[in-house]
Formats: sequence, C-alpha cells, structure tokens
Amino acid sequence: MTLNSWLIYLTLVLVATSTPGPAVLYIVTSSTAHGWKKSVFAACGNVAGLLCLGIMAVTGLGAVVKTSAVAFSVIKYIGAAYLVYLGCRMLLKKSSGSTSTTTPSVTDDFSATHTFLQAFGVALSNPKAIIFLTALFPQFIEVSQPLLGQFIVLISTLMILSFIFLVFYAFITQNARDWIKKPGKSRIFNMASGAIFICFGFLLATSDR
Repeated sequence: MTLNSWLIYLTLVLVATSTPGPAVLYIVTSSTAHGWKKSVFAACGNVAGLLCLGIMAVTGLGAVVKTSAVAFSVIKYIGAAYLVYLGCRMLLKKSSGSTSTTTPSVTDDFSATHTFLQAFGVALSNPKAIIFLTALFPQFIEVSQPLLGQFIVLISTLMILSFIFLVFYAFITQNARDWIKKPGKSRIFNMASGAIFICFGFLLATSDR
C-alpha cells in the first residue's frame, strides 16, 4: 500500500467515523449517564466490533453477506431488533422508574462489562458496515505485497479514528451532564435517546443493501 493510497483511505475513514450514528448515540447516552471516562469502555467495545467486522470482510464472510440476500437479511433484522431493544429498554425504564445496568441512562449504576458488550453489539448491528469494508479494503490493498500487514494498517486506522471521535463525542457531551440530570430533564433525554435508537432500528430493517 502506497502512502497516497493510505491518505485517500484516511480521508474516507475520517468522514465515516466522524458522522453521527448508533455508535455515537450510544456513547453520548453513556457519557451523560456515567461521565466520559467510563464511556471509554463503550469506545473500546465499538472498536472491538470494528475489528470483528474487518476480519469478516477479509475472510470471505463479507462476500457471503454481500452476495446472499438471505444472509444479509438475517444479520440486518437481528441488528435492527437489537437497536429497537436498546431503545425500548430506555423507554421502559423511564416509564417504570426502575434501574438497569444494561442500557445507558441517567443513573449512578455502571457496569464496564455491560457497557463494553452493548457497544460491541451496536458496532455489529449493521450488515452494511460489513459490505462497506468488504468493498473498501480491496481498493487499497496491493495483492503483490504481504496482505496481513496491509490489513493491520487499514483496520488499525479505522479503529484508532473511531476511538478518537467517540471519546471526543463523550467528552463534549459530559458538559451537558449536570443540566440533563436535573429533575425531569433526564426522563426527556432518555426517552428521546430511546426513540432515536428505535428509529435507527426501523431504518435498518427497511433499508436495502
């Protein structure tokens, strides 16, 4: 891989990782609930998910998802259901007033493991990401050169930039934490976040490849 190719790839990744989506929404709610430092676990979960997606893209599983309507649909609906599940958990918590450690909310409860795993699940929820990487990686890989080293460069670039932007979103969100934690504000915030997660799920379920 040439330096010029990597710079082009870097530009594409910068745009992709800086654009708000389910991963950004998740870390925003996590930072609001627990502070940006604890939200680093969510960022780690996301980049771990990206690593899995990258491995799928280069091992042939990505090609299966890309060419098989059945495989794509199965992953798509599972991912959509997971996003809707996260949204419903937030909405139900607000209506019931119960506590939960499985969904970010304005509360003092925190589980690093649950935060990591849920962020990991959010990263894996969109089959389009698999197709995106399956189509993207070959454009920047020199087949005459060792493939493992090039894959490490490509996936590391994606993971590092994603981590940086997610932590950045978490950091700037924390500034609004005290305001959101005021009586009534937390309920509105979490209901809005839950509704957005549900919208992401329905958009994914109704989208085409």
